[in-house]
Amino acid sequence: MEYYHDYFGEFGGKYVAETLRTPLDELEAAFLAHMADPGFQRELGILYRDFAGRPTPLYHAENASRKLGGAQIYVKLEGLANTGAHKINNVLGQALLAKRMGKSRIIAETGAGQHGLATAAVCAKFGLECRVYMGQVDIIRQRPNVFWMEQFGAEVVSVKTGSQTLKDAINEALRDWASSFENTHYLIGSALGPSPYPDMAREFQSVVGREVREQAAARNLNVKALIACVGGGSNAIGFFAPFLQQPTPRLVGVEAGGRGFTPGNHASRMAGRGKRGIVHGYKSLFLLDDDGQVQPTHSISAGLDYPGIGPQLADLGMKGRIDFTTASDQEALDAFRFFARTEGLIFSLEPAHAGAAVRKMAPEYGKDEAIIVNMSGRGDKDLFILAPQLDRENWLSFLSNEVASHSRPEREG
Repeated sequence: MEYYHDYFGEFGGKYVAETLRTPLDELEAAFLAHMADPGFQRELGILYRDFAGRPTPLYHAENASRKLGGAQIYVKLEGLANTGAHKINNVLGQALLAKRMGKSRIIAETGAGQHGLATAAVCAKFGLECRVYMGQVDIIRQRPNVFWMEQFGAEVVSVKTGSQTLKDAINEALRDWASSFENTHYLIGSALGPSPYPDMAREFQSVVGREVREQAAARNLNVKALIACVGGGSNAIGFFAPFLQQPTPRLVGVEAGGRGFTPGNHASRMAGRGKRGIVHGYKSLFLLDDDGQVQPTHSISAGLDYPGIGPQLADLGMKGRIDFTTASDQEALDAFRFFARTEGLIFSLEPAHAGAAVRKMAPEYGKDEAIIVNMSGRGDKDLFILAPQLDRENWLSFLSNEVASHSRPEREG
């Protein structure tokens, strides 16, 4: 397989300061060499099996299929992987690569916290120093993942500049790497950034798509569509990767429709909403104002709250191989509740957007046809977002009691 692409059509590239050219060239050479090394692939496969818990199940959502009518719905349960999401796949690949390169320190950015959590866990296993940059807004709304990152020994750095979300965390991580690359690897969590990062994320996440292809073939499924949420795009590109060079099945990417399509209220870059630009070291489609400045974004899901899209996904969308749609905050919440109550599955808010698209698409297909949705993470991390939205009165009562309980002075002896 050809692992390296400087550009995907017009998108991609390495638009970085001169100080970052050296570490990027070093990383590119190491990535290509190790991907061709059977020993590296064997060790990574063992880590996927024994540490990440692969393969993850392909689950037939029979109740949801009956309720919606039409297609048989299958769910790829990436939320059952160690640390609760697909992020562990890319982290294991990059961290193993960094260790073989002799790096002793890992830095990362995170939005929803799942990438930071996976990075912290893998660094604990590999004995690597770990620092995670996270926007202050995301720290507040994803406190459980911050707690677990710190338990794994990571230093979580609050980013208080800009919108205090994922894009600002990436900026701070890039600044760190520019001055520390001799002993540090920057472990980017999505299919974006300067080359070779989009290729690395795709290759290390493609284990998801390969498993889906094998699992679907073993059941003789007539797969008509694959559906995944898209922020930066690591879960989607890995899920879709084995199918990109063929005309079927249909590939559907679901972006964050947020509260509506006025500036600052969504994070949808496709369907004509994004503009060509260069941000974070790569060329792609971004939400930009008329002066070329990055616009504010919004999504109820921290992992989709990013103004750009990975360059390969942008290219595939422009060429028509991937169809893009959106789901609103409310539609994602409705899909979360639907799959919880019909199947006992707790989608995180990111793939709940894909679940919303499933609810619309399933009736379009026949009962002998299948659609597969990637549940890229489970919703434990979203408790502090979901509970106020879905059970506000009881949740506020619980929190008030907790505050009161912890505010009382401890009894003596």
